[in-house]
Amino acid sequence: MTLNILEKIALGTSGLTAIGIGAMILLVPHAFYASYGISLPANPSLLSELRAPAAGLTVLGVLMLSGIFRPAMVQIALATALTVFIAFPVGRFVSAAADGAPSSGIVGALLFEIAIAALCVFAFRRRLAGGSVKP
Repeated sequence: MTLNILEKIALGTSGLTAIGIGAMILLVPHAFYASYGISLPANPSLLSELRAPAAGLTVLGVLMLSGIFRPAMVQIALATALTVFIAFPVGRFVSAAADGAPSSGIVGALLFEIAIAALCVFAFRRRLAGGSVKP
């Protein structure tokens, strides 16, 4: 299945973002969260709980990128990108409702996540409207 340039940009942006965020949390969680003004304690259990989903996010980013290079992976890549970048904002909205407003850095992340989700929906709108991801 051939992708147009906008579809490649959407999957590339999604994949690189997921890999970047996931890898940063996996490898340097204290530095990553400090960039949001969050100070993590030296708690092995907490760090494990942060690193485990970060590894998953990194792998999901690889799946997103795979759609660019392997036509057979486009459906999986698109579903993965939409799932990740719609689920993150939903989780942030639930947190805001339950816990209160987050910092401006987290709000910026929310807006970026919404932008990536919108890019994916826009880029793949014709494929999504047809009920499946086909050429």
